[in-house]
Amino acid sequence: MERIYVDHAATSPMHPKVFDKMIEVMGAEFGNPSSIHHFGRRARHIIDEARAELAKSIGAEANEIIFTSGGTEADNHAVFGVAELYGELGKHIITTQMEHHAVLHACQQLENLGFEVTYLPVDKEGRVQAADVEKALRDDTILVTIMYGNNEVGTIQPIKEIGQILAEHPAIFHTDAVQAYGLEKINVKESGIDLLSVSAHKINGPKGIGFLYASKDVKLSPRLFGGEQERKRRAGTENVPSIAGFLEAVRISQQEMESKGKEYRGFKSAFLKKLTENQIEFSQNGSLDYSLPHVLNLSFPGTNVEAMLVNLDLAGIAASSGSACTAGSIDPSHVLVAMFGQGDERLQNSIRFSFGLFNTLEQVEKAAEETSKIVKRLSK
Repeated sequence: MERIYVDHAATSPMHPKVFDKMIEVMGAEFGNPSSIHHFGRRARHIIDEARAELAKSIGAEANEIIFTSGGTEADNHAVFGVAELYGELGKHIITTQMEHHAVLHACQQLENLGFEVTYLPVDKEGRVQAADVEKALRDDTILVTIMYGNNEVGTIQPIKEIGQILAEHPAIFHTDAVQAYGLEKINVKESGIDLLSVSAHKINGPKGIGFLYASKDVKLSPRLFGGEQERKRRAGTENVPSIAGFLEAVRISQQEMESKGKEYRGFKSAFLKKLTENQIEFSQNGSLDYSLPHVLNLSFPGTNVEAMLVNLDLAGIAASSGSACTAGSIDPSHVLVAMFGQGDERLQNSIRFSFGLFNTLEQVEKAAEETSKIVKRLSK
């Protein structure tokens, strides 16, 4: 049985070129980047090259990139790093109800430490209104953290509009771009972004590596203490092979961004067309106009998540009910709750299909065909 992976928003397979680059670096470049001898300098060169190209991919400067262990650390570093250094100026933070848990749980922890957090609502497409951000701003607001594109329903937020609003306010603007980076063109300067989080494993890079963009105008307290790596912002010997693999993944994703976006939108259309041809009742969760190209979240009336996922897996289809970070949880998706409210049936019957490397049109159509059979069986 052919197994079809349509859960790329959870994690993506490593690109073969990334794998080859990491093996090459593992075998040849074992030096500590902090050492001044030949071996250390070679390792340092790899890091410097990666830092420069990653910065360029978002319109930043090389010294504004901090390597992290992934998106969660980058989000935590942004939220706690700002709170710790700017807490004397104010204790108010603005975010949305549908952020990734790496942001939401960080904000909840800050509430325990005396901070006040405003959790803005979103509309039924999962989009926050820039006007609501403006209304929520106060003199003591020190941080606004709103994700670029949602990992469960794919909705893209009005980041540039929010950035323009915050240009007139001293609050620092952070965005979790983990799901959007590599598929959306991002320029931190043009969008007024001060802090931005990225993770390599979403763009066919290795797990365990990511970066936090931190504008040179923003002070940020470190979360790890030890050596003077990352300009004293993140202690610990750098993961050179993963950084090399990350760079390779970024090069590929930047080169193929436009073509991949077009391909994935085509996959979405083909999937929906097949469901319609099979007379399947469904509704799409998320925005039609403002959406990441690879994420498709669908509600199937008369079904339930658990049965759908089990039957899809038995049919060789790997999909998801939403965020991989809450897999196994019996609680409904906080993203869908934010969009539709508690008690809505879509909380119990929504499945996320997300496309990526190695998927073909034939696979996508087959996945839709199998999904159609399962929905018909379960909804009887």
